[in-house]
Amino acid sequence: MQIEEQLRKAVQRCEEITAHLQAGSQEPQRIAALMKEYKQLLPIVEAYRSYSALRQQIADADELLRDPEADADFRLMAQQERQAAADKMRMLEGSINGLLLPENEADSRNVIVEIRSGAGGEEAALFAHSLHRMYSMYAERQGWKQTVMSLSETELGGTKEVIFSLSGDRVYAKMKFESGVHRVQRVPETESQGRVHTSTATVAVLQEVGDVELELDPNDLRIDVFRSSGAGGQHINKTSSAIRVTHIPTGMVVECQDERSQYKNKDRALSVLRARLYAKAQAEQHAQVAAERRTQVGSGDRSEKIRTYNFPQSRLTDHRIGFSLYRLEDVMNGGLDPVFEALLTAEQAEKLGGAQTGA
Repeated sequence: MQIEEQLRKAVQRCEEITAHLQAGSQEPQRIAALMKEYKQLLPIVEAYRSYSALRQQIADADELLRDPEADADFRLMAQQERQAAADKMRMLEGSINGLLLPENEADSRNVIVEIRSGAGGEEAALFAHSLHRMYSMYAERQGWKQTVMSLSETELGGTKEVIFSLSGDRVYAKMKFESGVHRVQRVPETESQGRVHTSTATVAVLQEVGDVELELDPNDLRIDVFRSSGAGGQHINKTSSAIRVTHIPTGMVVECQDERSQYKNKDRALSVLRARLYAKAQAEQHAQVAAERRTQVGSGDRSEKIRTYNFPQSRLTDHRIGFSLYRLEDVMNGGLDPVFEALLTAEQAEKLGGAQTGA
């Protein structure tokens, strides 16, 4: 089998790396590369070893079941153990298939996230604030670093727009599923009659790209400096340090006023602009070839309603894969892992289906 051969090669490569590391006398850069490769292969090797052990259990049980002199109780026990091992094997097969899929290079990238309030007035802004808090708490659980690049708030503590970066281990691998329209159903604090309102916020997750990957022509940029503004308060910057960058060929405009330093605001604005231009180029490329994935898991189009947060029923529903979870409070406090795992499983299943169709 082709999969068996891939698994054996993974085990063999792990053994080779172990031998190289034990031999010593490797350059630090080479050691780091080997350790990274070993870390990527280890889950495959561990899954294969578990799979092989289960297969041996089934073979041992089959041998006992073929023995005409075996005691009835032993035969029953062997049958039960065989069934349990077969069930575990089926579960492991899906994991192994997913692990063998080619690594998406983009999954290791950092991201820039943009959240904007949508339909629903002040309640939509409060929901946008809740989403930012949710991602912030999840990032903290993951050990990621967050940097707020731009923030526009309402007088009541809502968020009109927030742009922030997340950096750490495999950030895009998890956050890539969040692009789209998020809908909330709940009773606003300002609602005196207890009626449930529906509001929306949009989320865009952009891959962070460096200036080497996407070079900006200074002639294509118009950079304006102005004074920061916001909901008010003593922290408003009175100097002209806020930056507005306009990309003339596309008309894209990015503003950054969170930092007191004009230079920092400019760097962050250019970072957001690069990410948006990169996303635009990718979208155009995918449109020419085909949808990258049917679901991202969805098309990833920001006009597409991807998820509903129903507070009266404590239910989160991801409409792209028909997934529901009745632990909304935990999710809003950063407990997004069950949601991301379900989306990743759906993505892997679609990729495997595509690979088998193309084979």
